[in-house]
Amino acid sequence: MTMRAIVASPDHPLRIETIDRAQAGPGRVLIEIAYAGVNRPDLIQRMGAYPPPAGAPETMGLECSGTITAIGEGVTDLKVGDQVCALLPGGGYADYAWADAGSCMRIPNGLSLLEAAALPETVLTVWANVFERAALKPGETFLVHGGASGIGTMAIQMAKAHGATIFATAGGPTKAALCTKLGADVVIDYKEQDFLELVRAKGGVDVILDMVGGPYVQKNLDCLKMDGRCVQIAFLQGPQVALNLMPVMLKRLTLTGSTLRSRPVEEKARLARAVLTHVWPWVESGAVRPVIDSVFDLADAEAAQAKMQANTHAGKIMLKVGG
Repeated sequence: MTMRAIVASPDHPLRIETIDRAQAGPGRVLIEIAYAGVNRPDLIQRMGAYPPPAGAPETMGLECSGTITAIGEGVTDLKVGDQVCALLPGGGYADYAWADAGSCMRIPNGLSLLEAAALPETVLTVWANVFERAALKPGETFLVHGGASGIGTMAIQMAKAHGATIFATAGGPTKAALCTKLGADVVIDYKEQDFLELVRAKGGVDVILDMVGGPYVQKNLDCLKMDGRCVQIAFLQGPQVALNLMPVMLKRLTLTGSTLRSRPVEEKARLARAVLTHVWPWVESGAVRPVIDSVFDLADAEAAQAKMQANTHAGKIMLKVGG
């Protein structure tokens, strides 16, 4: 059996090809995909700098929503016909994808398949880094860079629901206004303002989520409060920097980071269970909602990625696959 899938090569536009249909192996399910999310790691993979983990599909796509059409050996808590959203090791730009059963999550009450497909990569990333690694507490101050991105819009809402005070950086008045609408208390237009000066003037922050890197790393250390924590999840402006690490010692700071895709299957399942327990109630109450920027047909994946590369989006860019 076959399926459509988007195939990438470094020197050519993305294109649909017919390939062998994905299969539900032991501990896995097969999902007929309705929608798939477009994420920046997809662009990095396409350039050859973010290869899939061993055993994962070579095609792109880290999250999806859809209907389970087959169950692998050992899967007992899911069944054919269940509608789920799922974190994928790859392969979401296709009609079908396999997912580890533990990385599948039920569709939150009140959400469409489109909205649900925008959740897995962003919610698990924010939970793992802001709530677990950085241990954000209610009443603390939290700064997220790229507040209008898919990760940023989710981080603002989740931290706000948790009872934190939110600082966010964004590029331009439209993106800044979105951050304010989502609950950010202080929004900094990085094209016009220096976030270090503004954050310092307000006493600093306890936790930072950064995907920019480069010159932001030093500024992040400089604007953290005593015992502050900064988590790196990407380096859009480069991972190699010269640092004055004295603030780490004097303020007892933590500078850490992580990735999600390469984690063991069991660890992703644990994160998914935590999200179902702690975040899904926020989603179902309306306190947290995915922000959808735009929806492209699967055949237009090249245009979808071009929009992300241009950084003109606010919220999630999605692919419509089925239905």
